[in-house]
Amino acid sequence: MNTTVRRTAMAAATAVTALSLAACGSAETDDKGGQSNKGPLNIGLLLPEKETARYEKFDRPLIEKRIKELAPDATVTYLNAEQDATEQKRQVNQLITERVDAIILGAVDTWTISSSVRRANDEGIPVVAFDRLAEGPIDGYVSFDNEEVGRVQGKALLQALGSKADDGRIVMMNGAITDPNAQLFKKGAHSVLDGKVEIGKEYDTKEWKPENAYENMEGAASAIGADRIIGVYSANDGMAGGVIDALKAVGFSKLPPVTGQDAELAAVQRIVAGEQFMSVYKPYGPEAAAAAEMAVALAKGEKLDSIAKSEVESPTKSGIPAVLVPVVSLTKDNIEETVVRDGVYTVEEICTPKYKSACKALGLK
Repeated sequence: MNTTVRRTAMAAATAVTALSLAACGSAETDDKGGQSNKGPLNIGLLLPEKETARYEKFDRPLIEKRIKELAPDATVTYLNAEQDATEQKRQVNQLITERVDAIILGAVDTWTISSSVRRANDEGIPVVAFDRLAEGPIDGYVSFDNEEVGRVQGKALLQALGSKADDGRIVMMNGAITDPNAQLFKKGAHSVLDGKVEIGKEYDTKEWKPENAYENMEGAASAIGADRIIGVYSANDGMAGGVIDALKAVGFSKLPPVTGQDAELAAVQRIVAGEQFMSVYKPYGPEAAAAAEMAVALAKGEKLDSIAKSEVESPTKSGIPAVLVPVVSLTKDNIEETVVRDGVYTVEEICTPKYKSACKALGLK
């Protein structure tokens, strides 16, 4: 699924424009022709799953915190679909019935949820697509430049391979086919890898699950020959963990470079230990803040001109106001300058007894 991005110039420091939004007061007409809420706002927050650590550990608390900063009396109604697209449709319908003022939606399946987005639109409830560009009449979109994520991963893998890029094959472990971001990561990675290294096997990994990546990796080793695998493009850290376990199981003592994404704690520790080459660090704070700011503004009937500095196009709507947050390649060389400096993890959390010596070798203390 392709998403065409038309961006105005946007520096990383201004990826998110902070708003000074007053607490909700008297009623006013919104841009859908309805009335904004007279009392405290109720914002619905729907996240797609718990398999990836980021949603519960970072996104939910950061979004809730920013909403409370913008509208101290606001209520946040939080629901997690746990990777069930049908359940998420039910959750959207529940929020519509409860007459929430806006919905932040991290879609499980971006196409399946489109009918629920249309129903919310018909009821005058704006929807902000979070992290994944849901189809339907979306009012705003917040994510990262997802093709750039794939390019960053591909460049890192080529860097790690060096002259070995001509000596074997890589395996591509893409994300779930139902996730449009996964298709964008794949597109970005292919734009860098194609013609530079031979791709021996490629998978769209069901539900992003590590156990499915493990099974795929075992199959790739059998089909290609373990001795011919020189690297693995893994679209995220959870799958990277499954890939690395599979590589060990099929006899790799010295692991080939493996990519990842999300800077999960276990992945950072694998990077410290030399088992995983890199991850993509995506600053969750700016993304969460932008989603909260969009939702509160829309709930109050305000436009997004001062928040969104980009536009995106989905298969069902063009000109969607968007915030696209820059990403960083995370390797053993910049752990302290990224996830530690930004307060994502402390050195103590990373450098548990198992990783003490590796941390000391990297100067993490």
